[in-house]
Amino acid sequence: MTTAAHRSATLDDVARAAGVSRSTASRVIAGTGFASPQAREQVSAAVDQLGYVPNQAARALVRGRGVRLVVAVAGTSEAVLDDPYVHRVVGSAARVCGPAGVGVALHWLPLGDLTGLDQLARDRSVCGVMLVNTTEDVLDAVPGSLRGRVASIGIGSATVPSFDVDNTAGAGEVLRHLYATGRRRIAMVAGPHWLPCSRRPVQAYRSLMRQAGLPERVVPGDFTAARGRVAAGEALRRWPDVDAIYAISDETALGVMAALRDEGVRVPGDVSVAGFDDIPLAAMTAPALTTASHPVGTIATAAATAVLAGRPAAPLTLFPSALVARVSA
Repeated sequence: MTTAAHRSATLDDVARAAGVSRSTASRVIAGTGFASPQAREQVSAAVDQLGYVPNQAARALVRGRGVRLVVAVAGTSEAVLDDPYVHRVVGSAARVCGPAGVGVALHWLPLGDLTGLDQLARDRSVCGVMLVNTTEDVLDAVPGSLRGRVASIGIGSATVPSFDVDNTAGAGEVLRHLYATGRRRIAMVAGPHWLPCSRRPVQAYRSLMRQAGLPERVVPGDFTAARGRVAAGEALRRWPDVDAIYAISDETALGVMAALRDEGVRVPGDVSVAGFDDIPLAAMTAPALTTASHPVGTIATAAATAVLAGRPAAPLTLFPSALVARVSA
């Protein structure tokens, strides 16, 4: 017996060809439950004859395991999904999920409405969730039914394991490098105030400035080059004697350098500039950007692996960040 050329064989086709019930054919193919040796032989022969390929997605749904991992990114607007950092997270997750037959989806979590987490928890097609830009409110909103299949890139909790870069240490290395090169009037362009992971570098900056007896000069920012341009202008107006600017991200630092160039300020002759992340473009700017490493791919791989494994992970796993000294500082 053969199926029509225009479609693939189905489980019903296999059952008819083998002369068994659909449930028996399903048990034999899945390797679960009881089936007689004769039934197994007949089903196997039918599978070979028809070229039947099991629908892994359907089987996963039936078993309640889900077929996609959702990368849920918290933010004030959907624009957060355009962040190159998020793209790197998704790419790394896809490399982990692909061999397991699991897809990866991207989802925006509005900071003012976290009910999307409840919807994801109820969606039987979702095998797990990776949280990005995690806040305390996001952690509080994680439904109990997601426990064991959720991980955070950022802060975590007793029930949500977290994976992140040690940006406190990384920021410290950059700032000590600026100090070692003779810079004493160092301004910092901070990150979004609502994001816990962006607070740590600010704390490191303030602590080191106090220890060295230097003035604290913090300008609000985010992770964009546009904000870096604005922040650099603000720093020059408020502190004309500034001799170094440390930005929380390389994107922001590139904006800082562009603004300084427009103002005729030499980098690093007049003002040193440093960032954080070591994005590929950092090595190709003129001058090349001093920064600190951020192993985004390694972090996202570890988080995705933990979600797929479905086993308890360490509450917090921090990955090291190291100084990458170049020409800009």
